[in-house]
Amino acid sequence: MSNPANNTKDLLPALRILVVDDNRTNLQILQVFLRKLGHGTITAEDGAQAVALYFEHKPDLVLLDIMMPVMDGFEAARRIRAQSSDHWVPIVFLSALDRDEHLVTGLEAGGDDFMSKPINFVVLEAKMRSMQRMLLLQRQATESLRRVQAISDNVLDGIVTIDTSATIIACNASCERLFGWTQEEMLGRNVKMLMPEPYHSEHDTYISNYVGGGPPQIMGYGREVVALRKNGTTFPMELGVTEIHHDNQRLFIGIISDISERKSSEQQLRENAEELRRYFEETETENRLARELIDRQMLRESLNDDQLKYLISPAQNFSGDVIAACRSRQGKLYALLADATGHGLTAAISTLPVLTVFYGMTPHGADLFEVIGEINFKLIQSMPVGRFVAVTGVSVDQKTKTGEIWIGGTPECFLIGVDGKIIQRFTPQHLPLGIIETDADLLKTITFSWDKPCQLVIYSDGLIEATNRAGEQFGEEGLLAAMVDVSPHLRHESVRSALAAHLDGVPAHDDVSLLLIDCPVA
Repeated sequence: MSNPANNTKDLLPALRILVVDDNRTNLQILQVFLRKLGHGTITAEDGAQAVALYFEHKPDLVLLDIMMPVMDGFEAARRIRAQSSDHWVPIVFLSALDRDEHLVTGLEAGGDDFMSKPINFVVLEAKMRSMQRMLLLQRQATESLRRVQAISDNVLDGIVTIDTSATIIACNASCERLFGWTQEEMLGRNVKMLMPEPYHSEHDTYISNYVGGGPPQIMGYGREVVALRKNGTTFPMELGVTEIHHDNQRLFIGIISDISERKSSEQQLRENAEELRRYFEETETENRLARELIDRQMLRESLNDDQLKYLISPAQNFSGDVIAACRSRQGKLYALLADATGHGLTAAISTLPVLTVFYGMTPHGADLFEVIGEINFKLIQSMPVGRFVAVTGVSVDQKTKTGEIWIGGTPECFLIGVDGKIIQRFTPQHLPLGIIETDADLLKTITFSWDKPCQLVIYSDGLIEATNRAGEQFGEEGLLAAMVDVSPHLRHESVRSALAAHLDGVPAHDDVSLLLIDCPVA
């Protein structure tokens, strides 16, 4: 079974030892003994040589004789200690001088221990193990400090430590990147060097007030402040300050984050929001003007004719479906349902030539085919390729109980009786207007007549294609079911209610329109 003491000994590091003695025999004995213990040695015969070899080889330990030619051990120790070092190197004096004043002088010169000559090698071996343990602890502490320093230097945030007089006593490498000063330039200076006015002038007062017992203004939480770079430029930063107590000293640690990019993004967002707000207001103004112009064309007094009932519901702010009606001077009723390509404002604009022609020609009693031909001509002339308008146009003469109908691109329409059942269907015969040039075939209409009270039903495909959550369309069946056994003047409201119940809150994806035209016998 192994000895725990031996295991501990095995863990101790071998040392590189500078041995200094003007007696070569002593040097050789020490060198052999130390090598037996597993240590490496460097030898010198006087103090001057010892100092030179110390700075050349950077030993872990110095065994230093006192009485030597050229330079004694005391002076050599002073010169070694005069050079600052980032780690401790023990100096053990070896001397036959055993007076107390020599011991005191040696310790004041920078020595750490003292051994009398002749050397007791049992004691020397014990001291070597003691020095090994101390140096191992130092190495571990140094390595730990280096790890902490490496972490500190590689975080993106700056870390600054100040004392109660606001003097910078530590800062990490990120501070150099943030402020442009080197760490050496910042250490020992007042932290207000990193602040522009008015913070620069106010900071000392704030620190002294807080140290004197005043209330904290930033301690324990973050706040946004302005920082000053070496080149005089400023940048926004987020600062969090924590107070710690170390070795009976109050220290303040500041964590600094450059928020320039975040502030720039926030400013860009504000500018974008403002631009969107202006755009929205301009769009709303333009939409109001467009709505007023379109409403002037669509909402005519003639739509209040007692022979008409209708409903229209846009999928967006503007409807691509329009309904128009007008009586000629002779009393004939003209009506039209148009469904333009697309939705919204662009579709609504496409219907303007249709309305302009319709309301320009029908008051004079023009034939239905003439109105259709002129609308087609205007659309081809004014609309871009790919824009067209599906139309159902009708003229009804109550005096003769006859009518004409033209259907291009819209669903079929039909006559229904007082009971709501279909009397006659009218199927589409033409393409939508605005696609092909006007010819004789395009101008053909369908004539019809009636001898009992009935109602002409015209609608857009948005009505029958309205789809609920289950994916079911309203369909022609839903439309007809909503009108069976319903008084003619209430059918449009019955259809509206049935459609709302079918959709159950789901918005229609297309404009919805319905036009009902009474065909009375008296």
